[in-house]
Amino acid sequence: MAGFCEYISNNKESRGMETIAIESIKIKRICHGHIADADDQLAVEEPMEIQVAYDSETGYLKKNISVTMCTPGNNEELAAGFLFTEGIIKSRNEIKSIKQSSAGSNAVLITLNEYARPHLQNTARNFYTTSGCGICGKASIDAVKTVSVFSYERDDTKLNAGLFCRLPAELRKQQAMFESTGGLHASALFDFTGNFILLREDVGRHNALDKVIGNAFMNNTLPLNNTVLLLSGRASFELLQKSSMAGIKIVAAMGAPSSLAVELARENNITLIGFLKKDGFNIYSGKERIIV
Repeated sequence: MAGFCEYISNNKESRGMETIAIESIKIKRICHGHIADADDQLAVEEPMEIQVAYDSETGYLKKNISVTMCTPGNNEELAAGFLFTEGIIKSRNEIKSIKQSSAGSNAVLITLNEYARPHLQNTARNFYTTSGCGICGKASIDAVKTVSVFSYERDDTKLNAGLFCRLPAELRKQQAMFESTGGLHASALFDFTGNFILLREDVGRHNALDKVIGNAFMNNTLPLNNTVLLLSGRASFELLQKSSMAGIKIVAAMGAPSSLAVELARENNITLIGFLKKDGFNIYSGKERIIV
């Protein structure tokens, strides 16, 4: 699993990004009927533009793919993970370079190799994605679903239920920025014995997962079929779709799943756990992988 941690954003390392991704402000706090000055820490949210450059039949093109509201840090992972989970690129070998578009800009430019062509037909967006929802900008209903090459790989995984009950405490140990701000979502990977592998945090739950998958994508460690994905909040349709794209077969959420998330999990043979706590959880799909 060492490969997951080898690729580090040029902007800042996972732990080092806290100095930029947290902003301290002065506030007024009311407690027991009294008002007083206080300091507070906020999770930084800012726009990031994802651009793709490639050779076409009509010459060199550079396209703006999306603007996402995100937490600064691991921007290259976010951009790569986004393009992969949206089905725009399929392989790490398609990428020639990935870097900040220009000095001082909040844009990441992914330049493709000469033979590579982005798959943009069904992924047209209105070039704006909020931190709360990653599919709101989809241009058509047909563009919502993407198909994974890993979805139907068979496995005989069996995990003890007690392993999952230990994961929330392990996540809290790793969520440094959440402890400071209380305002970030986290996606974390664990191995099948419960050992921590990787965590990414962001104001957007879909961005946090794109960063995790982007890290694996850049390190050529996909599919993630030998890991457990832990989500700090609810399990939405989009998070299950991104998990499917990365070959993840076990998703545990500390919050509730949506009806479409459950439907997608069942369609793709994904074990989906919700309302995960230290003393139990609900199984919505794939119960055959859980040993009680």
